[in-house]
Amino acid sequence: MSATTLPSPATTDDARISLRGHLRHTGALVRRNLLWIRQDPESMADALLMPVIFTLLFVFVFGGSIGQALGGGQDQYVQYVIPGMIAMMSMTLSQGVGTGFSQDFNSGVMDRFRSLPIGRGSVLFAKISVELLRMLFATAVLMIVSVAVGFDITNWPGLFAAVALSTAFASSIMWVFLTLGVMMKSAQSVQAMGFLVLFPLQFGSSIFAPTTSMPGWLQTFTDYNPLSTLADAARGLMVGGPVAHDLWVTLGWSVAITAVMAPVAIHKFRTKS
Repeated sequence: MSATTLPSPATTDDARISLRGHLRHTGALVRRNLLWIRQDPESMADALLMPVIFTLLFVFVFGGSIGQALGGGQDQYVQYVIPGMIAMMSMTLSQGVGTGFSQDFNSGVMDRFRSLPIGRGSVLFAKISVELLRMLFATAVLMIVSVAVGFDITNWPGLFAAVALSTAFASSIMWVFLTLGVMMKSAQSVQAMGFLVLFPLQFGSSIFAPTTSMPGWLQTFTDYNPLSTLADAARGLMVGGPVAHDLWVTLGWSVAITAVMAPVAIHKFRTKS
């Protein structure tokens, strides 16, 4: 029988694979990605160093002046900025899923996956799962550093709720970076595009400073910026304050981004692979 008449594993339709099969494939790919991190521990440098550097930078460089504007000092700013930093971690580390995906395409790993009878969606979900684990690791490092600089954890359920909300938002943003990872030709291009998206959203928000002193047009932008609502919701959960409005707006953003970008990412991936 000629090769053209033989069924190829690459043509296996996701619909023909059971849910149990998808979960097994996803688990195997998660293990593969974790083993790769174990062999290349330098890939965790950003998750380890970023929360340390950003926390020390903003607390000790800007903490005094912004803390006075908040009606206190550096201690007051620590209580303000740490919940915002949790929101920042969810956005900053999410771009790693796009750069890693692009590297897998360029290194030939996806060619190997293409020859295996595995669900295409398993590759995507495994990548997101590992990046979420990296984000949770970075959040743990952030909280250790924050306690060292004076953050007072008085509401543990609120802390866990804030981390869960940040994880939900990060999982939605990762679909955006997965799409970029498929469409862009190199990891450097994905990273450059990511910075163009990240910087306006992060600094045009309430993560690092209150928005009341910003120009009116910028305040309008921050009102619709999901990072502002995520930071404000995390702040309310961890240190007290209004929560409900920002919580529901953040969840709405997460659902909307996932609903729009997940089908796009899956379609682009199936088309390319």
